[in-house]
Amino acid sequence: MLVIRRRIGEILVVGDQIEIEILECSHSQVKLGIRAPKQIRILRKEIHLTGEQNRLAARCLSAETLSDLLKRLS
Repeated sequence: MLVIRRRIGEILVVGDQIEIEILECSHSQVKLGIRAPKQIRILRKEIHLTGEQNRLAARCLSAETLSDLLKRLS
């Protein structure tokens, strides 16, 4: 892991297309501004992990389980 100290208004550059600017700092959080092309998906890690868990859970469902669930929801 690369650790860099930055102050408000300073910018990090990732590759050729991504800039991360430090907008605000407090004792408990940092506010970042991210400039990147629209085709690059940027997510908070907890949102990414939840999506992965949902995709894995959906793969594990059998056709029978899905059918049973649909019956219960109807």
